Amino acid sequence: MKKHPVINLQPVESSQIAAIGHHPETNTLAVQFAARRDGTPGSVYHYENFTADDFAQFSGSESIGSHFGKHIKPNAAKHPFVKVSP
Repeated sequence: MKKHPVINLQPVESSQIAAIGHHPETNTLAVQFAARRDGTPGSVYHYENFTADDFAQFSGSESIGSHFGKHIKPNAAKHPFVKVSP
C-alpha cells in the first residue's frame, strides 16, 4: 500500500473547499472538501504532479472552488488523485 505524505492544510475561503496544502518534495496537492451537511469534516484527497507554481496559482486564485473546477478536477490524467480520508 502506498504511503501518503503528511500535508499541513490551511483553511481557505470557499463554499466547496475547506482547506488546501502542498507537499513540494512529492509535488502533491491536498484538498479537504467542505464539511458534510451533518457537520462531519469533508474528505481529503491528494492530487499528484502538482508543482509549487501550480499551488501558488491555485492558492492565490480569486476563487479556489472555481480554479479547482476549471484546472484540477477535469485533468485527472495530469493530476491523478486518491482519497486519503473518509
